[in-house]
Amino acid sequence: MSLNKVIMQGRLTADPELKQTPNGICVTSFSLALNKGEGKAGFFNIVAWRHTAEFICKYFKKGDGIIITGHLSSRTYEKDNAKHTVYEIVCDEAGFVDSRRSETGNTSVPQTTNASQIANNALPDGAEFVEGDDDLPF
Repeated sequence: MSLNKVIMQGRLTADPELKQTPNGICVTSFSLALNKGEGKAGFFNIVAWRHTAEFICKYFKKGDGIIITGHLSSRTYEKDNAKHTVYEIVCDEAGFVDSRRSETGNTSVPQTTNASQIANNALPDGAEFVEGDDDLPF
């Protein structure tokens, strides 16, 4: 049995850009900066597909905090007669770590929202939509 699960929280180093494969599948790749303390950061390459890619490109921009879950993947390619290996995180889910407001400023997006919930226009079980954080019990 093996386990391949990655959970990361960091900030996007650039605006994500939505692209499509020749078959029309949505994809985005971006770099995630993780604070290592003492003014140091680690940088990791992330790739997201389909609805998750659309979600990230729609709701996140450079500098935004994001939490992702996924798995570590490697691929090889040959360039100039040399074999290269690339390691990247394949993002299965993404979510907010900062409170977010729409461009009109009157709609809150719950911190626990992820790509599948946005795609289905649904909130997690037991959650209710709140117009601001003044009425939150904590």
